[in-house]
Order: sequence, then C-alpha cells, then structure tokens
Amino acid sequence: MSESTVSGQSDSPAVALGPIALVLGVFSVVGAWVPTLVLVALPWTVIAGALAIALGAMGVHHARRGVGRLWAAVVGTGLGVVGFGGVIALLWSFGG
Repeated sequence: MSESTVSGQSDSPAVALGPIALVLGVFSVVGAWVPTLVLVALPWTVIAGALAIALGAMGVHHARRGVGRLWAAVVGTGLGVVGFGGVIALLWSFGG
C-alpha cells in the first residue's frame, strides 16, 4: 500500500498530531483562564492540557523527521503548558 502525498505532506497519522495538540491547547488555556469556565471545565482542562503537551511533543518529533506540521505542534505544546500550568497554579493557590 503506497502513501499518497498532498502538498508535500504524506498521508500519515503523524500529520494530525500538531493540529490536535493546537485544539486541545486552546481548550486548555480557555478553560483555565476564563473565570466562568474554570468551575465547569476544570477536569477537562487538566486532561486537555496534558494531552496537548504529550501530542504536541510527539508532533514536534515527527515534524523534525519531515512528517507533520511543526508550527502547530510547537504552538499546541506551548498552549498546553500554559493551560496545564494555569490549572496547577489555581489548585495550588487554593491549597488543594
């Protein structure tokens, strides 16, 4: 089975790691830093932030090998760190 290419990107699941990390990172940042959403989305924000960090790091690895989108993986990882760190700082400030 051969891999097809579209605009220089191979048809591999590794191509989707960056955009998925970006979406999860945005959700994590919004869920951690918007006060009205913190109480509702706190568990989902933690999970989304951790997944954004992990998937973004894998996306950076694959993008450096030539498969994937580097900018989306880097931005998704950064947003995941900001969102996850915000939740951890919030929980730490409340003593929980």
